[in-house]
Amino acid sequence: MKPIQLIIDLLLIILIIYFTYNKYYLNFYFLQYISIFWILTSYFIGFYNVYRHTRILRLVNLLFKQFVIFILGYYAYFGVFRKGNIVQDDLLVLSSILLVISVVKLLWFFILKKYRALGNNLRSAVVLGFDESAKNIIRLFKSKSNLGYKYLGFFSDNVFKNTERRGNFYDVMDYARNNQVDEIYLSLKGHSREQVNIIKKFTTEKNIVLKLIPNTIELYSKNQTIEYYDDALMVLNVQKLPFDFAENFYKKRIFDICFSLVISIFILSWLMPILWVIVKLESKGPLIFKQKREGINGTEFVCYKFRSMKINSQSDKVHATKNDVRITKIGAFLRKTSMDELPQFINVLFGDMSVVGPRPHLETLSLEYQKDVNDYLKRHIVKPGITGLAQISGYRGEIKKKSDIKNRVRLDIFYIENWSFFLDIKIIIQTVLNIFKGEEKAY
Repeated sequence: MKPIQLIIDLLLIILIIYFTYNKYYLNFYFLQYISIFWILTSYFIGFYNVYRHTRILRLVNLLFKQFVIFILGYYAYFGVFRKGNIVQDDLLVLSSILLVISVVKLLWFFILKKYRALGNNLRSAVVLGFDESAKNIIRLFKSKSNLGYKYLGFFSDNVFKNTERRGNFYDVMDYARNNQVDEIYLSLKGHSREQVNIIKKFTTEKNIVLKLIPNTIELYSKNQTIEYYDDALMVLNVQKLPFDFAENFYKKRIFDICFSLVISIFILSWLMPILWVIVKLESKGPLIFKQKREGINGTEFVCYKFRSMKINSQSDKVHATKNDVRITKIGAFLRKTSMDELPQFINVLFGDMSVVGPRPHLETLSLEYQKDVNDYLKRHIVKPGITGLAQISGYRGEIKKKSDIKNRVRLDIFYIENWSFFLDIKIIIQTVLNIFKGEEKAY
């Protein structure tokens, strides 16, 4: 519903400006600026992040923050682009926008609540545990129909004479697979950390929302946020990882395509013919070296590089080492400057790789690393990258000891859990700086 709400608000803002504004100041660029500014402001403030348990006070707070920043951006346009003009009808325009958007926002909020109270737009929920906190959540589901929850029952290892009990702790997973369960509420009281982690893993795999009912603050973490139901009951929302949201995949993919096209057109187009001649003069073999690597979800793809070694039978089995006799003179230069990786921008265009992400490994080495690192496979939930957080942090190239691969995986997982567009930009900039500074393991 968020895109629909955004489109409706933008149409209302444009119509208000068009019909009340002095036509002397009205132009396409002004409408474009206002629309883009509204979209950006609403994204960073979370203006459309309104949920079925959101309180009216939270809604008023969102409206206040959105309009304060919007008004500042509104006047900034005339200060930067129309400096010196006397702006008319501002009070009428801004008050109309504030009034109309507020009314629409509140109407949408209350209409949805009424719609859910009539038994529509429901989310099915089960509860794990039957302590006092769990009972409070169950009572809330039954008494507040406008929240839009369909309570299916509870699971507990303790046997109760209650027809709502669906089984013990481990039965919830079979039940969720066989029934349309949208959310699981887990009471932390009486459940071990191991059990909590089992449910976290299960809900992540099945795309089920997990909410924790706390009895202590011991399990609070940065991946959990506090939510209040009916102003009294507190639950912990287990936040999704950045790549659990489809829009982040789209943002990353659009950037990958644009960035790779620039590199391909302005660098690879003239560099490849020159390198073809130089590489051919020094050693026999093709310019492009192809090697099978592991990609997203462990799928195999062909990775491209400028050939930096003489043709040999160990290229698919052994990492390059310092002073490796297989490396050619031009190959040493290509590796030192990381230019041998440039053809991987073609892989990015094909969709096999991303500009930034965990580096792809050979399948034989990957199987070996899995024995040493428990969370190794987590790095496969995103596309491999040409560069990554581990690479700019000194963990690139040859793996000499177990701590090297453990630290590489640790940084890869940190990147996946904390991804942002600006983190990608920072990694790209640092990669370029490292090329000019030189890296110890760039061989």
